[in-house]
Amino acid sequence: MLIPSIDLMGGKVVQLVQGRRKTLEFDDFHEWVNRFSKYPLVQLIDLDAAMGTGSNSAIVKQIAGMLPCQVGGGIRSQEAVQTALDAGARRVILGSSLIADGHLNSRLAEKLASTVGANRLLFALDAVGGRVSTHGWRKVTEITPLRMIQALDSWCDGFLYTHVETEGTLQGFPLDVIRPLREATERQLIAAGGIRSRQEIDDLHALRVDAVVGMAIYRGLIPV
Repeated sequence: MLIPSIDLMGGKVVQLVQGRRKTLEFDDFHEWVNRFSKYPLVQLIDLDAAMGTGSNSAIVKQIAGMLPCQVGGGIRSQEAVQTALDAGARRVILGSSLIADGHLNSRLAEKLASTVGANRLLFALDAVGGRVSTHGWRKVTEITPLRMIQALDSWCDGFLYTHVETEGTLQGFPLDVIRPLREATERQLIAAGGIRSRQEIDDLHALRVDAVVGMAIYRGLIPV
């Protein structure tokens, strides 16, 4: 399955390379809402909230009310999870909050699953150098994506793996990194980072992995 991505920064739809360098910017998010309206799921990320530099909550609420979205970016508490769900999110993406002082916060994962339901939670595995990163990919932990899956598999609907080194580069997604993660869980597994062609999406589908695509769509390499 192809999951289009909408990333928000400063009130605009943007695309970043490796989460740092902005290369594309669009003022009118309605155009992309219209183009993505036929997809069963869209990924909506508040980059300012993820990086702790601001918030696009009003736009997130608008878009989540118009599209079936999994919403992420700066969601680090039970209250923030509930706010996103109340805004219309189908699922909420959590990453940084699941790691505290370098250790996995399984207690929070279990609490959220019992409160809002595991089917409303998607756990993010944002990998830099084979280790999970947090806070908008600014902090790198010693925790591997595989370890995170093994520890938290009971309390979510699926996992979102982002290969940060290739994110936004259109260099292709490294399939070898996703295979051991696919073997570690029966839950939905989603890959992101550098995907540039329909063939890559098909290759991931063959592994039972869904694909989040941003840059390739906005550059016109994958039509929607």
